[in-house]
Amino acid sequence: MQKNRKNVIIIGAAGRDFHNFNTYYRNNENYNVVAFTAAQIPDIDGRKYPAELAGSLYPQGIPIFAQDELVKLIKEKDVDICAFSYSDVSYQQVMAIGSIVNAAGSDFLLIGPKETMIKSTKPVIAVGAVRTGCGKSQTSRRVIEVLMELGLKVVAVRHPMPYGDLVAQKVQRFATIEDLKKHKCTIEEMEEYEPHVSRGNVIYAGVDYEAILREAEKEADIILWDGGNNDFPFFKPDLMITVVDPHRPGHELNYYPGETTLRLADIVVINKIDSSSPENIQIVRDNIAKVAPNAHVVDGASPLTVDKPELIKGKRVLVVEDGPTLTHGHMKIGAGTVAARKYGAAELVDPRPFVVGKLAETFKIYPEIGTLLPAMGYGDQQIADLEATINKTECDTVVIATPIDLSRIVNIKKPTAKVDYELQEIGAPNLCTLICDFLKDKNIAKVKTCSCC
Repeated sequence: MQKNRKNVIIIGAAGRDFHNFNTYYRNNENYNVVAFTAAQIPDIDGRKYPAELAGSLYPQGIPIFAQDELVKLIKEKDVDICAFSYSDVSYQQVMAIGSIVNAAGSDFLLIGPKETMIKSTKPVIAVGAVRTGCGKSQTSRRVIEVLMELGLKVVAVRHPMPYGDLVAQKVQRFATIEDLKKHKCTIEEMEEYEPHVSRGNVIYAGVDYEAILREAEKEADIILWDGGNNDFPFFKPDLMITVVDPHRPGHELNYYPGETTLRLADIVVINKIDSSSPENIQIVRDNIAKVAPNAHVVDGASPLTVDKPELIKGKRVLVVEDGPTLTHGHMKIGAGTVAARKYGAAELVDPRPFVVGKLAETFKIYPEIGTLLPAMGYGDQQIADLEATINKTECDTVVIATPIDLSRIVNIKKPTAKVDYELQEIGAPNLCTLICDFLKDKNIAKVKTCSCC
């Protein structure tokens, strides 16, 4: 090992960390990545970033440790640099980790877009958000609808969620529901991929995003980057759309790298206007004007539909919401809560007296979740614990507000009501006109007149 190579730890959560390694460190002979650390996602430490993906400089692969071992690792491995590489984290938490790293003797690094954004041969529209749970997914679906109406072949690429066999997950292509089973997707993965494939769209994900992009380009007129957490895109966007949430006013300027995605935005969508207070909406508008004054602002709502509202009215309901939105997204109200109130639930049942197994651990880590149940499903044990908790909870109805129908994955022995939501733009400008203007400026071939033109 060359003595002049600086030792590096990449601090991550099985996503951005792998991408930063692939794009900046993998073939860089100035550095020696001695470890990854893992946070946010359960049970992803104790693995290796495999030699098959790590390149010739790392014939043994790279070990992945829990983040709470960071100080020990810095000292044991004589680490020079720690590169912070995960998202949806408060500035207080980021700099607390930075202080831990500096106190242990290492430099603390945030790697930016110049080193990590891959340039596509096709136009790229990126959709991101300032926090988990802003409504990015329905915004991505709306963008795809507009592009398809214009006659364009759209291929989506999703921010990574590689929680299984990393070699097998190098490049994943999802075109059917059967593909979700073939790739052994977790609930979190299914929630992001299924809405795309059920509409007839192809979506890619995985570990190596250079390889993923080159495969996606083969079958696309345009690439849709469907971002995750509040991370900035892995691909260099030609048009950046960022979603903000007035239920959490001020978060757009206080979370990493959410503020980055806001500052990068060409278009900002203020979602959930239908369920937020005017005061909170104005705070968000003012903050957009401060840091992204040239961005177009689109007002949006996420109106709810419920398949069986009669099962909510006057009932004691257990509300099951998207897991990451409640955990590191810190949301205290979601679509299920809004639907329960709208349709007259008698009571929201507190699941905490009934939680079992890994779900009990989740509530210890995130006590602010309160009376909602996060649909945690990062592995078979969590899915089993989720099923047991739901069936053990004393309620009349289970209100399912996850992006997929949870009853297809777990055996729920109670009546269920499914909540759905789509993005609805309010007034002008809207996404259709702004996307059409972008395509005309880019002189994108095959574009035809759409309903907004």
